Amino acid sequence: MYQTLLLLHVIAGTGALLSFWTAGLARKGGWLHVRAGRVFFISMCGIGATALPMAVILGLRGQIITATFLFLLLLLTTSACLTGWRSLRLKRDANAYRGGWYRALTAATLLGSLVVLAIGLHLGQVLLIGFSAFGIYRGLCMVRFLRRTLSPHWWLTEHYGSMLGNGVATHIAFLSIGLNRLLPAAWADSAHLLAWFGPLAVMFAARLWLDRRYGERKPLTAAGPTPSSGT
Repeated sequence: MYQTLLLLHVIAGTGALLSFWTAGLARKGGWLHVRAGRVFFISMCGIGATALPMAVILGLRGQIITATFLFLLLLLTTSACLTGWRSLRLKRDANAYRGGWYRALTAATLLGSLVVLAIGLHLGQVLLIGFSAFGIYRGLCMVRFLRRTLSPHWWLTEHYGSMLGNGVATHIAFLSIGLNRLLPAAWADSAHLLAWFGPLAVMFAARLWLDRRYGERKPLTAAGPTPSSGT
């Protein structure tokens, strides 16, 4: 059963990586961007659906490190998928978007990441420490979003921010686990650095470029529903 889940997980992950770059390089809002985005969302659902039972099986087998990694991967990708999807569905109602579901998701992201950080520190596992640090960063960004005044195009920055976060999580997961198995053992340290700093560097560069082009400028006077004229 585990091997079947692993195969499905790899297939979903491959689909996520390909569709992520397709959507990212396509014209924003265009036919290809929308279709690739849907494929990416479905692929991420597949990753989550396989990661949970895989984590349970590995945990029961005593493979705590890998199981913990998969649980956090599931939490972060679920969080980013929900915010990326709902930011489009609720772009005219900021109050609904920042409602109880978002606050619960924020708390779960921070709490889960802190728990994994504690486990990583206890076991001395750099992979868990680094991945949980990204989760904490993601959670703090969500807290900031809850507190700040929004512009009419808040939903757009929230959408591409969530998708970038998802992209980073999937790339780190692939490079941290998959790349280490493909490269010689002597390259392990270099591969580990590439797995972390590569996706993060690309994410920050992409975020800066997107913020310059599509970023928020004029804030709303209140955090209420976004005027329809602004979307």
